[in-house]
Amino acid sequence: MNNKTIGAELKAQFRRKNHCAFFTTFIVSVLSGLTGIVVSWLVKEFIDLLSNQSRYSLKELLWVSVAFTIFQVFILLLNYYSEPTYISRAMRQYKNKAFGFLSMKNISTFRDENTSSYLSALTNDSTAIEMNNVASLQPIVTKVISFICALVLMVYFSPLLTLFSILIITIPMMVSAVMGKKMAKVQKEVSDRNAEFTSVLTDCLSGFQVIKSFRAEKEVNGLFYDENGKLEDTKCRLKKVEVLTGRMGGIAGMLSQLGVFVVGTYLAQSGKGMTAGTVLMFVNLMNFLIPPVAELPRLLAGKKAAKGLIDKLASSLSQSAASSGEMVESMGEKISFKDVSFSYDDSDKEVLHDINCEFLPGRSYAIVGGSGSGKSTFLNLLMAANNSYKGEIKIGGKDLKTISPDSLYDLMTVIQQNVFIFNSSIKDNVTMFRDFSEESIEEAVNKAHLQELISERGEDYLCGESGKSLSGGEKQRISIARSLLKKSSILLADEVTSALDAKTSHEVINEILELDEMTRIVVTHSLEEAVLRRYDEIVVIKDGTIEEMGDFDTLMNNNGYFKALYTVSK
Repeated sequence: MNNKTIGAELKAQFRRKNHCAFFTTFIVSVLSGLTGIVVSWLVKEFIDLLSNQSRYSLKELLWVSVAFTIFQVFILLLNYYSEPTYISRAMRQYKNKAFGFLSMKNISTFRDENTSSYLSALTNDSTAIEMNNVASLQPIVTKVISFICALVLMVYFSPLLTLFSILIITIPMMVSAVMGKKMAKVQKEVSDRNAEFTSVLTDCLSGFQVIKSFRAEKEVNGLFYDENGKLEDTKCRLKKVEVLTGRMGGIAGMLSQLGVFVVGTYLAQSGKGMTAGTVLMFVNLMNFLIPPVAELPRLLAGKKAAKGLIDKLASSLSQSAASSGEMVESMGEKISFKDVSFSYDDSDKEVLHDINCEFLPGRSYAIVGGSGSGKSTFLNLLMAANNSYKGEIKIGGKDLKTISPDSLYDLMTVIQQNVFIFNSSIKDNVTMFRDFSEESIEEAVNKAHLQELISERGEDYLCGESGKSLSGGEKQRISIARSLLKKSSILLADEVTSALDAKTSHEVINEILELDEMTRIVVTHSLEEAVLRRYDEIVVIKDGTIEEMGDFDTLMNNNGYFKALYTVSK
């Protein structure tokens, strides 16, 4: 979907299955706009009653006051239900939909993006959208209704004084129009600064161990202080615009009310049929003319800025969202690479070149080579992390570039060196929060050798943030159990044992090699003979090219590059 379609979908979430709360909030806003007008009229009639100029008796005005009070309580109760419900449901649905679109993006696009922009969009920007777009419904409607009703009442009692009142409020109108445009511009700058600040904060927290080990606290603190200062300076500019707009509107309002008071007094003394109560009513009604004029441009500018934030998020979400393609249910007879070459960022230097090889179903393969030889890049291409390669990669007889990403992710499972563990239970991390039968879970746990961990701590044991309560081997076993539950036909493993001790490394590799119902392609730096002999085939990569292929004995007998690597590792 394009950004316009996604933007429309996001905006539609505010009222989807939310119409009752929305319309109730709208009605409450309309009724709230009438209340101030009624109070102004009551004040007029009570003052005129003191001078025997009112058409109503004290008893009649008291009954109106009682009825008005009951009406106010009714509005309060209605508002107690409607507005919080409307705002809560609107924001919940908006963020849910946004995250749903985010989860549809393909791996390669998401990997190249700055995730802090999404963190900011779903936190800081969402707060701004709630305040300036969703929660602004009631104040905008209330102010518009009160403005119209005040104007109608004023015209009814004195068209001449009403004309003067309209002329005098042009000053705050011009101030608001100018400052409203300024506010929308600064609001966007605040959003951009929030994203940059979130990015720096994420880096500082994620790299805490590195910062401490290199004693770079002072430098990183300086980086944080600088970005925090820029953010707060931009927010300060926004606050200054808000304060200036409010103060200028207040000053213009006071001058306007004073002018109406003076002119109204003159008309009353000149025998123009103006009563004292009517003059005070006009002065009071100015409170319902000036604030809308002063604040509506700001509120509308905020609403426009909020929609800009939604469009900004929609633009990011629309970039290479997961697209449709051919479905593939199994790897078929083989996975094949034919004349595959690849370079990053259109560089002339190829990381991989002229790769030709095949992987047969149910067999195990080790990808070995020196550091920087292209082993991980080779695996990334198979995971469709980048489709800008030359040549042809086929799975199940279909070109990798034409296969639906969802279908591809169903077909294969990836185990990374750094396994991500959610701050949830062991069971949730194994099942990835999905429902499976107890028999399936138990089978996966047994094959991944997780029984000991679960018997010691229980399946509801919380793993901690990023799995900090688990060892590296325990994390890897959880990732293997995930793969088994998923029942994929292809297992890709990238340097899964590089951060593990020798004993744990040996156990994890054994567990992977025992999964003979899957095609296993393992990138490894370990050249242990006992393990390498268990692979059906070893693919040796040197400087981006496949140098040799074969089982352990064949490669050793060739006396080639593999034997040199193996000899050096001893």
